[in-house]
Amino acid sequence: MDDHDYKVKLEIFEGPLDLLLYLIKKEEVDIHEVSMEKITKQYLLYINTFKMLNIDIAAEFILMAANLMYIKSRTLLPKSEQPPEEDSEEDDPRWDLIRQLIEYKKFKDAASFLLKREVEMDGAFAYQAEKIKDETPPTLAEVSIFDLIRSFQNVLKRFEVTHDFGSIIDDRYTVADKIELLITRLRPGQSIRFENLFEQATTKAEVIVTFLAVLELMKLNQFVIRQNTILGEIEVERRDTGTTSAAELIAAAEEDANL
Repeated sequence: MDDHDYKVKLEIFEGPLDLLLYLIKKEEVDIHEVSMEKITKQYLLYINTFKMLNIDIAAEFILMAANLMYIKSRTLLPKSEQPPEEDSEEDDPRWDLIRQLIEYKKFKDAASFLLKREVEMDGAFAYQAEKIKDETPPTLAEVSIFDLIRSFQNVLKRFEVTHDFGSIIDDRYTVADKIELLITRLRPGQSIRFENLFEQATTKAEVIVTFLAVLELMKLNQFVIRQNTILGEIEVERRDTGTTSAAELIAAAEEDANL
């Protein structure tokens, strides 16, 4: 498996507005008070991380990045240099984006409320037909790719402080190698803190390859992440899915990467 050409094929059901709302929630500020300069910087960091990991992202993410950069450049201009037809707050694209976010959040909150009510009503009746167990593996979107990327960025940041990567290129490990190591390290039903998966890594390349292996094992329904609080610490748990061998998982990952 050539890691230079390795591309993670994730079904990211969350869009650019979801990422912006996630970043605003992380900053613990009101939507109306968001700093366009800060939010743009954080958004571009996520896009760059996706690109560094060779993860496919939808065109809407790139379009939003361009829009944010335009809005940021507008906000940095003195009022005397603003285009005359766009001086008024009503035509300010920053407010257009804020309105989009507010409306989008209303729909998300309403959908969340309806889902909660559905769950509550499911248990409201004493006699119900037995439901057929859903054996469909959970998608990565259900565990929030944004939380995973945030945790990965934190790991990289700590490594850059404590390790001198320099220009060292480390090709000792492949994604296949790390899949085998992770499967060997975690027994079915065992869990570990996300950051501890990288404690033995010595180079940036090894950190990246390990993270790609974690993503593949999640796609293959071998790993699931747990997070008890919003933006809290992430734990990785290996599912008890039978006797799937490391060789079978590696073959499945290679097939997925070559699709």
